[in-house]
Amino acid sequence: MGIRRHIATSSLLCRFKHCSVIPRLLIGSALGFFNCSSVIFLGKLTGRRPALAWTLVHRFSGQSSRPLYLSLFPSLFICCNIPPIPMVLKLSTLKLKFPNKIPPWLNFPGRYFSLSYAATLRPKPETDTDPQSVDNYEEKIGFLKHNLHPDNLIRILDKTQDSNSALKIFKWAALQKSFNHTPDTYYHISLKLGLAGNVKEMDNFCLNLARDKCVGSREALASLVHTFVRHSRLNEAIRVLGNMTLCGLNPSVDVFNDLLCALVKKTDFQNVLFVYKEMVKGGIVPTVGTLNSLLEVLFETNRVESGLNQFRSMNKKGCSPNVRTFEIVIKGLVLNNRVDDAVLILHEMLELKYEPDVCFYICIIPLFCQENRLEQGMQLFKLMRAANLVPNSVICRELVHCLCMNLHLDDAINILEEMIEIGEIPPLDSFVDVMNGFCEAKRYNEAMCFLENNCVNLVSPHKVLLEGCCKADNFFLGISLLEKMSERGIADCDCWNILLGWICENASIKKAYELLGRMIVRSVVPDCSTYAALVVGNCNLNKYEDALELFHYIRSKFWVLDSKCYSRLVEGLCRLKRIEEAVVVYYYMSKSKCPLEVATFNLLIEATCDAGKVDEAVKLRSLAYYSGTSCSSVTHITIMLACLKSERAKDVLVMFSQMVIEGCKVHAEVYCILIRSMCALNRFKDCALFCKLMINESLMPDSGTIHDLLSCLTNHSQLRLVSKDIDKIISGMDTLDSTMFNLLINGLWKEGCRSEARNLLDLMLERGWVPDATTHTLFIGSNVEGVTSRGRPTYENSMDEDNVSNILAEALGK
Repeated sequence: MGIRRHIATSSLLCRFKHCSVIPRLLIGSALGFFNCSSVIFLGKLTGRRPALAWTLVHRFSGQSSRPLYLSLFPSLFICCNIPPIPMVLKLSTLKLKFPNKIPPWLNFPGRYFSLSYAATLRPKPETDTDPQSVDNYEEKIGFLKHNLHPDNLIRILDKTQDSNSALKIFKWAALQKSFNHTPDTYYHISLKLGLAGNVKEMDNFCLNLARDKCVGSREALASLVHTFVRHSRLNEAIRVLGNMTLCGLNPSVDVFNDLLCALVKKTDFQNVLFVYKEMVKGGIVPTVGTLNSLLEVLFETNRVESGLNQFRSMNKKGCSPNVRTFEIVIKGLVLNNRVDDAVLILHEMLELKYEPDVCFYICIIPLFCQENRLEQGMQLFKLMRAANLVPNSVICRELVHCLCMNLHLDDAINILEEMIEIGEIPPLDSFVDVMNGFCEAKRYNEAMCFLENNCVNLVSPHKVLLEGCCKADNFFLGISLLEKMSERGIADCDCWNILLGWICENASIKKAYELLGRMIVRSVVPDCSTYAALVVGNCNLNKYEDALELFHYIRSKFWVLDSKCYSRLVEGLCRLKRIEEAVVVYYYMSKSKCPLEVATFNLLIEATCDAGKVDEAVKLRSLAYYSGTSCSSVTHITIMLACLKSERAKDVLVMFSQMVIEGCKVHAEVYCILIRSMCALNRFKDCALFCKLMINESLMPDSGTIHDLLSCLTNHSQLRLVSKDIDKIISGMDTLDSTMFNLLINGLWKEGCRSEARNLLDLMLERGWVPDATTHTLFIGSNVEGVTSRGRPTYENSMDEDNVSNILAEALGK
């Protein structure tokens, strides 16, 4: 019967295929015997008649109350040009009617589907595809046509390496009328797409699965979140979680906690806050693990006050802090320099009878020890031992170091012995710390006993004691220790160099060569540090010929001097005016990128400039950048001053620009050199500019610079450029003499600034200075009317003015 109806439907469609107008009445009467399979068939065959297909659907839907699943007919919706609508519909609410007799394979339970997603299920045409992948794709499709089952599909998806091919297979399966995707298939395709970075497609599938809310959807999406977290794909996990909460499919608190822990490890505060807000909006009650994650990220992002507020409000949220909570808070406070607050939290924890675990001790004891809080470190260590917990090497190393810093050597030794008793090997650093403590406390005999009993074959503790003997000027104990080390075969070249360096600094060079001989007899080959120590010894005795000979040997071996030896040799050569040899040493060491001390480098630059080798000094300064030697303001000032003295004023500006680029501070001396160099070049505008800059920075030029400046501006009749700054210069300088005043008064008068000139004359007379003949002639001997000085009118009669001028000239000895 069903086959006949199918054939009848086909013939009816063929009859109406070329009709331009189709009577709805005829179609309605003809569709009384159609079933669901006929409608599917109609949807596939009426691409040119969408109105016909839509009419058939309406006519057919009026005959049954069973739900019609629009997602089963994507081709029907596409051919009818129905636009995809981004919304979710449950078609059972539309009160559609279907025939009573529906084949069993179409009788599916009610579910949610997205109309827009139905349109996307059509496989895309294959373009630019690798032939091998096409064969694999077709082979897998051929297998699934006869074996389409969720388990088989999952196996095929897992074996498909290319995510695009897996996506096409998944969409192909969705179009098969006898197949429905399950949460497991959605899980596998979403996982593959997410790991491949195809977040958009993954988002669509997760959103559809969350909207369906079928059995197993929540579990599948939760598993997807956990899997993404395990693969450190946290952005994908957040998107899946967001889709779940968007559709009201809230996961369990464990899912949130798992994701939060992973985000905290990345210190991703914004995403932690987002996940926590989603949790709150979903009405999920946080656990202590949730709040611990929130506290940890707050402290790690330096939000200390917010972290403390959250910690204090945990009880209000129905959660009691655990040991992990206190560990997070104490650690956060210590790392944020709130050690005193951390101590208070520790006391609060112990008062509440919390029992710390091993992780707490491993984390907190080293933190307190690093902050030199020995009391808290020892308190926790005793609690740890009382609980029969074994400390690890990190705890012992930090605790022993703190004890030795505070000279609690007996306690430090007890901890080391206790570690040895329980089978733990103490770290080498702990023995070194104990030896440093003994040397600091000047307990050398006990140190020797400790070496004999605990670390007889360890080189580092012996070196520490050897250095301690040298610092204490205990030469004989150092020799004795070095002999014992040699007998045990643990005295390397560094050990010999320690004692040799001390002898070169504090004893005669003769003893140093004797020790060098014993060193060679012991079959220890001298290295660069050995010869560097001898260079220092010869420099101390002013034996620079021997020192240079040793340096040339070092250079032949392509070795480099240490910083101390390098500076000592260059400094000594500069003081002896042996500039060429000092420059040779500097060039060699600079090519090896070895920096020279700033003070020594400045001494080298000064000595080079004093020798008249300004170009050489400029080269040395340029090479300093390559070698890592720092150039200070003194370096540039020395070269600038040398350029000025050698009449190379133009080079002063070049050096000044280098000084500014390197960020050196510009001192008053720099401005003075610039002003004098501009005066030498007759660049009067630049002279005035630098003078203004100098005064604006509350700096005053010296008398020589002022004389050059005023002379330059007077010669060019440009004193008006600094007329506004003259009062500041006069008030800020005590060394300004009458010569300067006369120069200023004459220059300003000639430039027409007569008011300023009169004021300066008044100030000059107030200071008790008598103006010279030239200045007097300007004010008295001129025929300018109305000129006054100190409020007195000038003579109108030129003869009288001349008489006064003559009298003043006689008083001045003219």
